[in-house]
Amino acid sequence: MHPRILLPSLMFTALSVSVISTLGAPMVPTIAREQHVSLSTAQWILTATLLAGAIAGPVLGRLGDGPRRRGAIQGALVGVLTGSVLAAVAPAFPLLLAGRALQGLGMGLMPLAIAVARDCLPAERMRSGIASLSITTSVGAGLGYPVTGVIAQHLDYRAGFWFAALLSAVALAVVTYVVPVGSSAPRRPLDVTGAALLCSGLAVVLLALSQGVAWGLMSAATLGCLGAGAVTLAAWIAQALRARHPLVDIRLIRNRAVLAANTTALLIGIGMYAVLSLVNLYTQVPAAAGYGFHLSLTATGLVLLPLSLGSITANRLASALVSRLGLNRVLPLGALVTGVDLVTLALWRDHVGVLVLGTFLLGTGVGAAYAVMPLLIVRHVPASETGSATSFNQVLRTVGGSVGSAAISAIMLAYTPAGGGIPRDAAYTTALLVTAAASFLGVVAAVVLPPRRSVAAEPRHSAVARGAAAGTRSARGEWDIVRRGSGQ
Repeated sequence: MHPRILLPSLMFTALSVSVISTLGAPMVPTIAREQHVSLSTAQWILTATLLAGAIAGPVLGRLGDGPRRRGAIQGALVGVLTGSVLAAVAPAFPLLLAGRALQGLGMGLMPLAIAVARDCLPAERMRSGIASLSITTSVGAGLGYPVTGVIAQHLDYRAGFWFAALLSAVALAVVTYVVPVGSSAPRRPLDVTGAALLCSGLAVVLLALSQGVAWGLMSAATLGCLGAGAVTLAAWIAQALRARHPLVDIRLIRNRAVLAANTTALLIGIGMYAVLSLVNLYTQVPAAAGYGFHLSLTATGLVLLPLSLGSITANRLASALVSRLGLNRVLPLGALVTGVDLVTLALWRDHVGVLVLGTFLLGTGVGAAYAVMPLLIVRHVPASETGSATSFNQVLRTVGGSVGSAAISAIMLAYTPAGGGIPRDAAYTTALLVTAAASFLGVVAAVVLPPRRSVAAEPRHSAVARGAAAGTRSARGEWDIVRRGSGQ
């Protein structure tokens, strides 16, 4: 292991896959035009990536809680590399969609990076390291748009996917050289049944959300998909509670602080990915539509770049605020900033400068919330469950993004005139208000769900300690390690 460059290497890898995951989003209008599909259909190049990331998260998290950690990271990066090449050479939209789904495997790497940081970083650097890793999701999204815009505008959209192939290849080499092979945690079998149930349930629900308007909200197809998805996800939860080595240990969610982090992750994820899609589409709308700015891909990317700047700023602010206010108060503050920003964009977006400010505030709100979520989780779970527990948080962020992306597709379709290709301006107002409502629900969850008393005062044998696997260290020992590493 190379301790001095471990954190920078982990951040580069996480940042690379975050950039790649949002790579296709700025090119949705271009791909729709060149592949001869509708905007709502082309939007699936983002939804499919998010769905694949939602499934990859817990699978990789479980594979990484043990001696196969580096192999799990390498396998995911090989999948990203393969998907990038496939998307670059795909002659038809279905193959392009398959390539984007493979690229989504990289979104499951964040929990493994956090697990490596917890195990290998010195205690005094662990809290800042985990917070920095957590915001790479939003930082990478902000960087991905201008990079994609420059490449796609001056070359073509396929060049953007070749760039992704190069980036993933470099990340694979870095991981092979720097990241240690595995952890000391015992090897556990992969819950294949749980992975299949989770994948199937999420896919069917997202299909209903994205196609519900086209099929009819009360049609048999829409209601059937929603019902089948709900039943499948309920079966997954029941299976996870019975399994000896579940894909995600649902029992950990009984801890109210972990539940708050996970619920807020889901609701904020809806807003973040939805706004990225909406601003991207809005800025590229032709002038003949009566709204929008008809910007180039490069200019659109620059409008979204402040998302990264806001996230970086939020990471620094969150560190100072946590020391003064505590983790439980910074989390709802981030969700509140996000919700207010979305309402502002819904009511006032007639100037490019407003969109620039809006993306900066979005990065600030999301970045602050994302920075403290893994710290809340790491503080409350045993070290042996770090990868699994943080992966579930990442799953909910990604599921939120998938729901937001699918909902945007449905709203755009509902407000598109028959025979027309461009939605009415009211579509953006409706979509932004809907996602703002989700963020405000995140504020409520972040305020109501966390425990009233501090964790340091909890009894030695807490619910998490009782649920910890046999053979792990005592709950008191785990908390002492996390407390020292978190600077508490």
